[in-house]
Parts: sequence; structure tokens; C-alpha cells
Amino acid sequence: MPEDKAQPISPLRNSRRRFLKSTVAAAATVGFPTILPSYLFGQNAPSNRINIGAIGVGRISRGHDLPGTWKFDQAQIMAVCDLDEGRVAAGRTLLNGVYAKKTGKPYTGTAGYSDYRELLANKDIDAVIISTPDHQHARLAVAAVHAGKDVYLQKPASLTIAEGRAMVNAVQKSGRILQIGSQQRSWKQFRRACELVRNGRIGEITHVEIGLPGDPSGGDPTPMPVPYGFNYDAWLGSTPEVPYTLDRVMPVKGFDRPGWLRCEQFGAGMITGWGAHHVDTAHWGMNTELTGPVEVWGEAEFPKSGLWDVHGAFKTHAIYANGMTMTISGEFQNGIKFYGTKGWIFVCRDEQATPTAAAGQAAAVVPLVASDPKILDSVIGPNEIHLYYSEDQHGNWLDCIRSRKEPIAPAEIGHRACSTCLIHHIAMKTKRRLHWDPAAERFKNDDDANSRLSRPQRVPYILPV
Repeated sequence: MPEDKAQPISPLRNSRRRFLKSTVAAAATVGFPTILPSYLFGQNAPSNRINIGAIGVGRISRGHDLPGTWKFDQAQIMAVCDLDEGRVAAGRTLLNGVYAKKTGKPYTGTAGYSDYRELLANKDIDAVIISTPDHQHARLAVAAVHAGKDVYLQKPASLTIAEGRAMVNAVQKSGRILQIGSQQRSWKQFRRACELVRNGRIGEITHVEIGLPGDPSGGDPTPMPVPYGFNYDAWLGSTPEVPYTLDRVMPVKGFDRPGWLRCEQFGAGMITGWGAHHVDTAHWGMNTELTGPVEVWGEAEFPKSGLWDVHGAFKTHAIYANGMTMTISGEFQNGIKFYGTKGWIFVCRDEQATPTAAAGQAAAVVPLVASDPKILDSVIGPNEIHLYYSEDQHGNWLDCIRSRKEPIAPAEIGHRACSTCLIHHIAMKTKRRLHWDPAAERFKNDDDANSRLSRPQRVPYILPV
């Protein structure tokens, strides 16, 4: 089924530039002083703003990526795209309301698309935010950079390791700016923890524990009619054709946590869903951002019935070439704990869902602790390691679009975090010790494990290379 045609967007940028030229010319002609509002010529002038299209306007987009971007005046989110007509309409309504409040007057300028290719073909759009299900990430990112767009890509970087490598290669060849949505890099406690570790405040790092939950079993597999206005075939994308059912996709009404997060067809579960964040932080502190483990093994529980089939309780282990080890499990507190020869540091998010939290709420936690509180008061000297500083993940992306400097979470680093998670997932599935070559990105002497580095792709939704 072909993806639907889109509602066109008018050439806003060209009209803005014509407006500026005509306004200046008219003022000069009638003899008025050519003093125009400063916003017309500043960094955030309409002609200088970064025009953005949002691909995927569901839960993560509405709750995180859109508000994380529209708060910056240098950005203008001018279009939304989704395979569900209702979500396109809801996205337009949301953004029109935001910009009406910003400008103090009615605003109806947000355009809607049902086909990302039409959005990418619009030359007025400079950059895109991709907030789709995991199985669409790499394909859309490659298409976007081929179209000359800069990209903010939700994590995890890809569904498979092969897709992730293809995405990185395309980004590097294109010269476009791609930021992975690993926003923990822009949270002060994570950067602080990694700087302390990298500067030896707990001695030589020996081991890292990562706490991650699993997902429950369940889900109703009973086939249902595809909702009106939803392009289900395009939503399945490169993955196999299977019957529609609500628990396989996302809510028809509202933006609650979708069922696809618990289906291996579309992602690996929490090991990549939240693991991409925590493994990335661990790599930052371990100074292994551009590599990966050399040995991985572990075990996991997988559902024996129901629709949802991602891992539940699990425990996996890894060894890196420098001798450091890593264990990932739900047995540990959600976060990252670095062990060194002189102590330890634990870091996590400021709030987390816990059994003690009230329904629908998150319990406050201490986000940064150490074996000795004095470690946290340590001053990083001018000649020591100072990690990339960012106060805001979306803001850093926008700044780098202007400067063309590498963002805090570029494609290669995001891919290495994701690929490490996928290696752990493959170890869960094979139930044996695996030997990984980070340079070649292949397992040693294991054809079965290597067969899991990619998946067959369904025509016409194959990754463009």
C-alpha cells in the first residue's frame, strides 16, 4: 500500500525573504526611516530560524521532542507527519496553539503530512525530528540526510546493528548534523559522574552495573479491523506483515505507552528502550564510546504466551578489551554504578517510577551518590578531562545546526550504545558466551549470532543505501 499524499506546505521562507526586501524597499521609496523591528534581522528573525518538520507525533513527540524544541525561539516547527490522520490533526492543533500563544494572535501555519517523503521534499524545511517507533528510526534518518536535512533521532538508533551501521555511514557521508536523543548527556549529574570517573576519582575503573527493568507479558493477539485513517501497512514498514491488533500498535485515543514497545518485531524491549541511555552513559564514563564489548553472555526470561514477547527479568554480562566488565540487570537500582579501585559512584535520573510511588507518579531519588561524599565535592582542574558540555539536548542540536560542529550525541556514539544493547539482547537469545569484534562489528566464529545482526526487509520499505 503506498503511503498517502500529503497536504502541501507553502514556501514560508521565500515569502519571508520577499517580505523583508519589499518592506525595506517600500520604506526607502516613501522616505520613511528604515527602522524596522529588531526581530526581523536578529538571530531569531523569521528568515534565520531553523525550520523543522516532526516525523511521528505520538507520545514521545508530544511529551518530549516537540516541547523540547519549540521552547527555543531559533526553531520553528512548521510541519508534522504521521501515518495516523488523527495524530496529524492533533499535532497541528497542538503546535498552532503553541505558536498562537507565542505570537499573541491566531496561528494556523502548521502543515500536516501523511507521507514523510513529501515532507522531506519540501526545501523550506531545514531539519527533522524523528520520533517514530524503533523499527523506523534508521530508515527515516537515512532518507532525511539523503534529502539534505539535519536530524534529531530518538533513541535507540536502530532496530538492528546492520541498520545502525548503514545509518552512520549515510550521516557521515552526507555531512549533516544528527543528534541522538540520549538526553542524559545533557543532564548535569550524568556529566558530573562521568567526569569524576574519567579523572580517576574512584581510582581505576573495574566494573559497571546498569539497572534496567524488564517488561511484563500479556497483550491480546486477536486480529481487529485497521482503524480509519491509519496507514497500517506503512506503519509496519520493513517488518513482516501481521494482522492489526490494538496491543500491537498504539492507543487509538490518547497517547499512553504503546504496545509495540513490548513486541520484538519492532524493538528489543527495555534493553534498548532504556538501555540505550544507560549504556551510553556507561560508555561515556568508561571512555569506550567508539567501541564495544569483546565478550557478552547472559540469560533472560521471555513470555510463553500472549502477544508481547520482549524480555522480562534478565541478567547479562560483558567484558571490554581494556579489562573492564559490565553487568546489566533489573536486580540493580535503575541507573549506572561505576566501581573503581578506590570507591564507587552511582548516578540516575532525578525521578523514577518505583513500587513506593503513588499511582501515576514517580518517586524522587538522590541522582548522584558516591562511596565517599568527598568524591562528589572534588574540583576538576583546568588540565584534567572536561567532557563535552551541554545544558539541553535539543538546544545543543539547534546550536550545532548553525555552527556545523559535532553534537554531544552524534550518530557513531549513538550507534555504539545501541549496538552494545543489541549484542546483550543476542546473548539473551542464544544463551551462550559470544565473542564480539567491535572493529568488524561481527561475532567471531558464530554464524548463528551473526545472522541476527540484520533482519529481512519487506518491500517497499527497505533501508535506502
